[in-house]
Amino acid sequence: MSTKPRNLGDVLQEFSQHRRLMQEELQKVIIGQDEVIEQLFAAIFTSGHCLLEGVPGLAKTLMVSTLARILDVGFKRIQFTPDLMPSDITGTNVLEEDEQGRRHFRFVEGPIFTNILLADEINRTPPKTQAALLQAMQEREVSVGQQTYSLPDPFFTIATQNPIEQEGTYPLPEAQLDRFMFNIKVNYPSLAEEEQILASTTRGEKPEVRKVLSGRAIVNLQKLVRSVAVSEYIIKYVSRLVRATRPKDESAPDFVRELVDWGAGPRAGQFLIHGGKALAAMEGRFSVAIDDVQRVAVAVLRHRVSTNFQAQAEGMNTEDVIKRLMDTVPAPEIPKFQH
Repeated sequence: MSTKPRNLGDVLQEFSQHRRLMQEELQKVIIGQDEVIEQLFAAIFTSGHCLLEGVPGLAKTLMVSTLARILDVGFKRIQFTPDLMPSDITGTNVLEEDEQGRRHFRFVEGPIFTNILLADEINRTPPKTQAALLQAMQEREVSVGQQTYSLPDPFFTIATQNPIEQEGTYPLPEAQLDRFMFNIKVNYPSLAEEEQILASTTRGEKPEVRKVLSGRAIVNLQKLVRSVAVSEYIIKYVSRLVRATRPKDESAPDFVRELVDWGAGPRAGQFLIHGGKALAAMEGRFSVAIDDVQRVAVAVLRHRVSTNFQAQAEGMNTEDVIKRLMDTVPAPEIPKFQH
């Protein structure tokens, strides 16, 4: 008996339902933060890494560990400290002796060999240890000695950092920041959300969450997201938007030339399209809309555009510049069909 191939519409609807289930499970533990959750999902379904920024006590770590419990995947958390060594992350070769007295090296995997890696307070560790994550995040493999080991699939790094306290921290270099698909700002809850948090967290009950997706299902959904259509008008819009962030580009508006030191590279455009595809697929749609790109634009561009002293003097941060850009850069006109 042959099974009838399922059409893309049915598959996308099912995907949209999975995403709703994940959100419902996550909201048993996390109150509010809808935009943060949406961006985390978008990164997972496009195999991207995230940098979560927010003051202490906003449940960043809890959000990621709960997400790992909803997904049937491996999860490891590393607390980054100034004395952490690269081998504490990647693993190390240990010398062993067998029964015949022969000695040989055996590789002992570090915590990076997992599906979701939570790098807590990543800016608390020196550059040498931060760099241990670079190869893993880009090539999804780790080199120790002369051997290269592949990381499990799927693999995501979700890093957190506290934006307030800069004493004893090592800011991430631009090259490493660029490896993160999204820089997600976790804001304070609203009054109603805060009251709900206080009521639910002081009762001593621990909500149980169900597993919604396996690792294999995530990999299949990533393939599905990649198949979402992107029209040439979206590609034109994304390239215009990214190029407009570069002060030396002829298409850059005057305010960018005045307020920005350097703009986003081509990787920003790739992530804008990937993020747009994820949002479209999560809502059960076949193709990316301009609105999808705009919804992820701030999270994608925030850490890729550097404002200068002039911007600070005018009280404008990177986010303000990006929002102003989205108001300035026109969406390409879609030609009307001739009758």
